[in-house]
Amino acid sequence: MMGHQIEYIHSDIKRSRFEDQFFKADVLFEDHLLVWLISGETRIVQADHTYLLGPGDVLLFPRHLLATVLNYPKDGLLHQSVTMHFTTNHLRNYYDKNTVPGKTGPAPTPAFQTFEQHPLLKSCLASLIPYFDLKEKLPDALASLKIDEAIHILMAIKPDIDHVLANFAEPGKIDLANFMERNYMFNMPMEKFGYLTGRSLTTFKRDFKKAFQTTPQNWLTRKRLELAHYQIREKNRKPSEVYLETGFENLSHFGYAFKKRFGYAPTEKNG
Repeated sequence: MMGHQIEYIHSDIKRSRFEDQFFKADVLFEDHLLVWLISGETRIVQADHTYLLGPGDVLLFPRHLLATVLNYPKDGLLHQSVTMHFTTNHLRNYYDKNTVPGKTGPAPTPAFQTFEQHPLLKSCLASLIPYFDLKEKLPDALASLKIDEAIHILMAIKPDIDHVLANFAEPGKIDLANFMERNYMFNMPMEKFGYLTGRSLTTFKRDFKKAFQTTPQNWLTRKRLELAHYQIREKNRKPSEVYLETGFENLSHFGYAFKKRFGYAPTEKNG
């Protein structure tokens, strides 16, 4: 297994290569990411939707959005992608220089934006490949121009994208129980769950106990096992397909916890 390789031509522009059988991570990014998948397959699992990307597809991954990302090689090719980071500092500078017509109404909830194989976005990102192949760093001024070009293209093909890109607010205090019921399958540190619900770790644990009458870890394990049980028994999915998507990192640990909770192994048809 060769593992995961990341090459940077600039602190905000990178090429990733996954040569293992698959790579899985529960993620929460501080920047918006524009991702072009060159080869392989990516599955992004959210609380209420799953996205599947193939070679050539382009995706905008909003910041502060929980998701499980699964990267697979495909058709004999490794998983390879190019990613641009849209940092808050860069976006603030961009919108200071580029006045956007005023929008009315509340901003929509941030969500993944898929652009499939959009020729303008592909061309913009593909123009970076020679710098990776030559192992050359991209000067700051040129990197800034390339990122601005990508933002211009996004705004041209999706005019309301500035509702996402120009929203610099940090997460505010929200209903903890509702948030956790929607996002329990993501394997995040408690500090991150607290941050996303607008709470310190101490306040998060206190409010959690008040809402659920148990500790976060006990509740999370129970909810994830119940989801896995439903996927295996009702949807006829294999344990090896389910454990990663339900917040478990290890198949044998998942099998042990499942049997302890339900009294039979996840591979058994009749409990």
